[in-house]
Amino acid sequence: MNKLGLLGKNISYSFSRTYFKAKFEKEQIKDTSYENFDIESISLFPAIIKNTKGLKGMNVTIPYKEDVMPYLDKINKKAAEIGAVNTIKVTKKGKLVGYNTDCYGFKNSIKPHLKPHHKTALILGTGGASKAIAYSLKELGIAHYYVSRRPSDGVSFTYDSLTETDIKNNTVIINCTPLGTFPNIEECPNIPYNAITSEHILFDLIYNPEETKFSKQGKQNGATTINGLKMLELQAEKSWSIWNLK
Repeated sequence: MNKLGLLGKNISYSFSRTYFKAKFEKEQIKDTSYENFDIESISLFPAIIKNTKGLKGMNVTIPYKEDVMPYLDKINKKAAEIGAVNTIKVTKKGKLVGYNTDCYGFKNSIKPHLKPHHKTALILGTGGASKAIAYSLKELGIAHYYVSRRPSDGVSFTYDSLTETDIKNNTVIINCTPLGTFPNIEECPNIPYNAITSEHILFDLIYNPEETKFSKQGKQNGATTINGLKMLELQAEKSWSIWNLK
């Protein structure tokens, strides 16, 4: 039996397991299972590799997309440039190779909505997912600025310093924070929403709930809003093709 899974922390809500279970049923894939590897610390990762018979690969989610990298034998060039891994392939020789499919998922889900005036973007949050978003924006020719709670290297704005003019000047805004995820659906990043217009795209990496408070406030001002579901589906299929178990 081939085994796949998701590495993360507190991931009982996981999209991936549900998605792959449905995929295996629909496509009558009977020799493969997908499970959650929910660990408290990345130091437990080698034990999973050692003790999981038939493991062919895994997805990686919060908070281990960066932490898992030192444990891998090889990192694909794009994932190394991004600085985060969300897909691991276990080769026939038992080597662990890291890839990033978030980039592919994001790029292909935002592309249909982009117009010529979408030249600059704000990335809310600085975690592993935000790195793939920044890389994708660069490939799309869109300049980007990081927004975080605290000033640090590479952060252009803090939430406290963000003005209405900054919102008006950056017509793509991507939420890479977990703020607004079920069950805390009343939370949202603290930005000047009243400056959002119909020229804006608000992309939320969150998919549960389907519409977050961040998206709702954008929609009220006429913005195009996109949630993370399409991105997840695309990156899941890209992961599947990397594992290539067919």
